[in-house]
Amino acid sequence: MIEHVVPYRLKPEAEQSQITDMMNGINSFISINEVVHLSAGPLLRTQSSSFTFTHMLYCRFNSEDDLNAYMVHPTHVSLVNRTVILDDIMVVDWITEDASAPAPGSVSKVVLLKMKDGVAQKDYVLEVIRETCSKFSSIRQFSFGENFSPKRAKGFSMAILMVFDGVESLDSNAEIMDLLNEKLSDFVEDDLVLDYMNGTPQSGSSST
Repeated sequence: MIEHVVPYRLKPEAEQSQITDMMNGINSFISINEVVHLSAGPLLRTQSSSFTFTHMLYCRFNSEDDLNAYMVHPTHVSLVNRTVILDDIMVVDWITEDASAPAPGSVSKVVLLKMKDGVAQKDYVLEVIRETCSKFSSIRQFSFGENFSPKRAKGFSMAILMVFDGVESLDSNAEIMDLLNEKLSDFVEDDLVLDYMNGTPQSGSSST
């Protein structure tokens, strides 16, 4: 499976009608055959010293070819070309072996890592992520991997997605981030943490 995460920030002057039109357009992406799962909406929180995002789009695809087909699909291209209320946007894509999408009402914590120049211990970083997330039963599911869309990711090259039952479970497990920061501080230049409430799941025709 391909995880496709798109954090974005709306312009402060965006009118509600423009926001509604854009969100309707984003949700229409589910009609694209290659989209297996789609969820989009406001972020609960953004934690970063460098970036501020307001919303997130989360999609899943069966393959990188399907992701590429989605990117050039007329429905997707049309919305991208007509949307004028985006203030900032980034895209991160990675491969996961987890076939299940987050359940509605759950909360996802997306952690994006920008590695320090010259850091080559990719395998070590990935193993630390695997071991750390596996220790916490409060993480209902997680995926992680190396970003393969570097041109659109503002330098972030590693990604983690952790799913919790709800906000209370998320907030009571702050030690997860403390542990990751402790083990990876020598390798990470910057991180971006996004907390997102998963809405009603939408599944594309390719998953049926």
